[in-house]
Amino acid sequence: MRFVCLRLAAYFLIVACDSGILIPAGLGAQGSQAGETSPADADFAGTVDTGNGRKLFLECHGSGSPTVILESGLRTRGDNWNRPDLLTKGGAPVLQEVAKFARVCTYDRPGTTLNPGEVSRSDPAPMPRTALNVVRDLHLLLRAARVPGPYVLVGHSMGGLFIRLYSAMYPEEVSGLVLVDALAEQIKPLIKPSDWTTFVGLNSGPLPGFENYTALETIDFDSSFQQMEREVSAGPMDKIPAVILVRGLHVELPASAPPNFSRVLELAWRKSEDLLAAAVPHLQFVIARKSGHYIQLDEPALVVQAIRDVARLARH
Repeated sequence: MRFVCLRLAAYFLIVACDSGILIPAGLGAQGSQAGETSPADADFAGTVDTGNGRKLFLECHGSGSPTVILESGLRTRGDNWNRPDLLTKGGAPVLQEVAKFARVCTYDRPGTTLNPGEVSRSDPAPMPRTALNVVRDLHLLLRAARVPGPYVLVGHSMGGLFIRLYSAMYPEEVSGLVLVDALAEQIKPLIKPSDWTTFVGLNSGPLPGFENYTALETIDFDSSFQQMEREVSAGPMDKIPAVILVRGLHVELPASAPPNFSRVLELAWRKSEDLLAAAVPHLQFVIARKSGHYIQLDEPALVVQAIRDVARLARH
C-alpha cells in the first residue's frame, strides 16, 4: 500500500496520510494499559495518572541508560516518532531504532493530533498553554511513571523549546539534548511585528479535518519565549552533550500565507538557528540536506545517529 502524507495548515503541524496504518509488532499504539506493565522497564503504551487530575498517554520501549525522551512539535502526537507510514523516503522510525540501544519513551501532550480522526490520547487541558505548562506536565509524567533518569531529551520544532526549558529547570535530570529543527526564541526579534503576527496566526488557527476538536493544542508563543529567556538570564545552562539538526530544504507553507512570507521566515529561521547554536554548547551542528521541517520523517537515520552520539557521551 502506498501512503501519501500532506503537511497542511500550520507550519509546525503534520496532518497527513490516508487511513492505512503500519505499526511494527511490539510498537503499536494500542499496547498494554497502565497498571499491567511498568513504564520503567517493560514495553508500555497506556495512560498514566500524573496526580494533577489528568492522565497522559505514554509509550516506552527498549532498555538501557540514559533514557531517551522524544518531544513532538506543536499539535503533533507522540507517535509521529514511530509510525512507518509517515516516513517520506523509507527507512525505520526513530523510536523503533533507538529502542535497539536505549530505553526510549514518547507521549501525547493534550490537544495534539496526527491524521483526521487521530487526536491526543491524553486528557485535555485548558488552552492556550505555555512552555512552562508543558515542562511541568512532562516532569510529573516521568515521576509518576517512574521512568528512570537521567534523560537525553529530543525535541522537534517547538518541542525543542520545551526540552531546553526542561533542561534549564531540572538540570540534574538531563544528560543530553538533541534539537531537531528546533524553534528558538531568538527568532522573534529577527522579523518585523506584522510578520510575527502572521507566524503566530499560521500556527494557532483551526486545522482542516479538526474543526470540531475543541481541545486542539494552542501555545502562547510570547509567554513561552519569555519563560525561556528568564531561565537563560538566571545563569548559564549546564554543559551537556548536544546535537543541533537543521533542515536543508525550505518548509512548505499553507496557501493562506502572504506572498514572500516564506523567504522572510527562512532567513529568520536560519539566523535563529545560528544564534541557538551560540547559546547551546553543542557537539555537532548538522544540516539535514534532504529534509524539510520534519527531519525525523525525511531522514530518520540522522536523528537516530544524533541520539546515539549524545547517549554514548552521556553514559560517560
